[in-house]
Amino acid sequence: MLHLAQAQYLILLLIVPLLFVFYAVYLAVRRKRISKIGDPALVQRLMPTASTAKGWLKVSLLAVAWLFFTLGLTRPQLGARLKEHQTQGSEIMIALDVSNSMLAEDYSPNRLERSKLAISRIVDKLAGDRIGLVVFAGQSFVQLPITADYVSAKIFLSSINTESVPVQGTALAEALTSSARSFSTQSSRSRAIILITDGEDHEGDVQAAAQAIADEGIRIYCIGVGSPQGKPIPKNGELMKDSNGEIVVSRLDEAVLQEIAGIGGGKYVRAGNSEFGLNPIIDDIREMDKEQFQSLVFEDFNEQYMYLFAIALFFLILEMLVSDNRLKHKLFKDRV
Repeated sequence: MLHLAQAQYLILLLIVPLLFVFYAVYLAVRRKRISKIGDPALVQRLMPTASTAKGWLKVSLLAVAWLFFTLGLTRPQLGARLKEHQTQGSEIMIALDVSNSMLAEDYSPNRLERSKLAISRIVDKLAGDRIGLVVFAGQSFVQLPITADYVSAKIFLSSINTESVPVQGTALAEALTSSARSFSTQSSRSRAIILITDGEDHEGDVQAAAQAIADEGIRIYCIGVGSPQGKPIPKNGELMKDSNGEIVVSRLDEAVLQEIAGIGGGKYVRAGNSEFGLNPIIDDIREMDKEQFQSLVFEDFNEQYMYLFAIALFFLILEMLVSDNRLKHKLFKDRV
């Protein structure tokens, strides 16, 4: 299996044809200048050792050297194999509200982007735990199944916006149910859901859903995003308005989130600008019983870049050794 660790450097291969183009332009300019001196054929006879073919050879060697140098920069790797990897930790499903109300600017730049930043920082601190991601508004979707691949988690997280769920609203009950169904383990002591929302529940019996989840041994933590006094919701350069033309103000509903956390045996934290609230929750989850997880991961990549750099160096030295002049027909002249 071949893997390019830094494939973005392949764009440098575009320089290879440019070398030949530049040399052709150089020769054209050179011929034009020679023609100003005199007849090109006569001038050519006055420079019997000059060799255009040697010039093309030098450019070709330089192009080959650049080719292998660029391939070396991409860091090709061989020899990957699947290896069983065992870790110990908890499973954490994060349910993130992506409804339009999360565009309110209680935080900089807004509630949703501040939430994504906090989740990303927490992912950087995880070790052994598994994480999954559910996005919700009027409906909920599993954006990332439970995984120990933190790199993929951050990639999926960065792509989230208010368009990730086509139906607007805030269905907290459905979000909790989708999160509970996404765990890979049935352990009653190592599963937790972190609900991040402004708490404006528009549908469903969230208390009943929270109780059913708690009965399965899953803890529910809630982070309230926003402020009780509320903020208007910017959308496409304007403030959102209701059917009566009044500006919509989104307010944090702490009461429902505190109730959910109480039913789920977890905690409620109101997000702040400096401390979002995920750190104390993660610390609490780390006190839970740990589960043994087994997964297959790719290991033992063998780097190949040094061989490509060596080949590039060889052709570069060869290019330097090639003279611009024609080879003489006689290596030695008879002495008079």
